[in-house]
Amino acid sequence: MAELPLQLLTGWGNTAPTAARLARAHSPVELLHAIADPPPRGVIARGLGRSYGDPAQNAGGRVVDTTGACEFELDRERGVVRASAGASLDDLMRAIVPHGFFVPVTPGTRYVTVGGAIASDIHGKNHHKAGSWCNHVESLRLANADGTIVDLTPGRNPELFWATAGGMGLTGLIIDATFRCPTIESSRVLVDTERAPDLDTVMAMMSERDHLYDYSVAWIDLITRGRGMGRSVLQRGRFARFDELSAAHRRDPFAYRADILADAPPVFPSGLLNNLSIRVFNELWFRKSPKLRFGELQSIPQFFHPLDMVGNWNNIYGPRGFFQWQCVVPNGAEDTLHYVIDQLSSKGCTSFVAVLKRFGESSPGHLSFPAPGWTLSLDIPAGEADMNDLLDELDEVVAGVGGRLYLAKDSRLKPELMPRMYPRLQEWKDIRAKVDPGGVWQSDMARRLGLL
Repeated sequence: MAELPLQLLTGWGNTAPTAARLARAHSPVELLHAIADPPPRGVIARGLGRSYGDPAQNAGGRVVDTTGACEFELDRERGVVRASAGASLDDLMRAIVPHGFFVPVTPGTRYVTVGGAIASDIHGKNHHKAGSWCNHVESLRLANADGTIVDLTPGRNPELFWATAGGMGLTGLIIDATFRCPTIESSRVLVDTERAPDLDTVMAMMSERDHLYDYSVAWIDLITRGRGMGRSVLQRGRFARFDELSAAHRRDPFAYRADILADAPPVFPSGLLNNLSIRVFNELWFRKSPKLRFGELQSIPQFFHPLDMVGNWNNIYGPRGFFQWQCVVPNGAEDTLHYVIDQLSSKGCTSFVAVLKRFGESSPGHLSFPAPGWTLSLDIPAGEADMNDLLDELDEVVAGVGGRLYLAKDSRLKPELMPRMYPRLQEWKDIRAKVDPGGVWQSDMARRLGLL
C-alpha cells in the first residue's frame, strides 16, 4: 500500500505517545487492504482509543483505524445484532434502544467499538449476572495475517475464539461480530442508592444483596482514613418496567438522548487534581449523595456513562496525563482488598474516579480479565513517583493471591508478573504462534509485556 505519514498516538491516559503509520479503513475490503504487505514492526487495529495504555499503539509500525467501517443491523425477532468492528456502543444504543433493546454489557463509557469490546472482553456493572461481552457473542469474523477470513464461534474453533476474546487484537483483525442483546421495557433505570460509612459495610451490602439487582457499582473514597476508610456510595438497579414509569415517560418509554454537556479543553495544568482538591471533591460527593433512596428513575447516560457527559474529560489531568489501575482479587481474599485500599488511603491516593464491583463467573478467554471476586479501579495522575512504587508493591500482592490487572487499563505492569496473573498465558501464546507465525500482529503493549 502507499506510504502513510507517521502520526503520534496515545491511549486515553495521554501517556507514552508513540508514532506509527495510521491507515484508515471504511469497509471490510479496505481493512484487508490495510493489513496487506505488513511492515517489519507489524500491524495492530485501533478503535476509539479508549484503552488507557498502549494496546492500540505500535511504534514504528502500522495502526489500522477501524472506526470508518461502522455498519450494523438488528434482528428484532431474535434480539441479535450483527455489527462491524468499528461500530461503537454509542452508535448501537442510539439505534437499538428505541426498539426496546440494550447492549449486553457496557463499561463506564459508550465510546467503545465492537472490535475493542471483543479484544478487551469488556465488563460492566452487570458482570455478577451477565458475565463479560464475549459471553454474548454468537460469532465473529477474523482476518488472518495472510488476508484470509475465518468464521469463529464458541462451538467452532473455540481455541481461537477464546484466544481472541480478551486477546488485545493480537490474534487477528476483527471484521465484524454477531451478538445477543437483551430486551428492555423502557430506557429508564430504576436505581437504589445507599451510603456506606466504611469499606466493611459496603462489602457486606454488596455480598448480601447484589444478586437482587442486574447492575451494581460502588464509588469509593480512597482518601479518608480511620473509621471512615473506604466510605462509599452504592448504586444498584435494573431497567424499569413500563408500569413503573411516570405518565410523562410512558408517552415515549424508549426515549434516548446521550448528549455531551460540556468539553474539557486541553489547557488544564498538571497537578490540578491533588490531595486537597480530591479530598474536597470526595467530601462533597459523599455528602450530596442520599443516605438511602429507592426507586429513582435515571437515564441510561446518567446511570451507566456519567463521565461521557463531559467530552475529553481526560484533559483535566493535564499534559502529563494519568493512568488507571484496575485489579481483581478472588473471593476469599477480602483481606487483600482491605490491605490494598488501606495502602492507597495511607498514601492519600488522588483518584478522581475509584469504583468497586463484584465479578461473577470467569470467561473462558485465556487473557480475559474478570474472575469471581472483587474488582477495584482507580485513576492516578502520572508523575507521582511514590505512587508508582506503591503500585509495584500492590501488583505483587494481587498476583500473590491469584488476582490480576486489566490489560485494557494497564500501562505499567512488569512483564514477569504476566504468567502469574494469567496462568493460561503460554497456552494463548501457542495459539497465537500457530495463527500468526510471522508475528504480523504487534503493539507497544505486546512488546512491553513480552506477549510476542
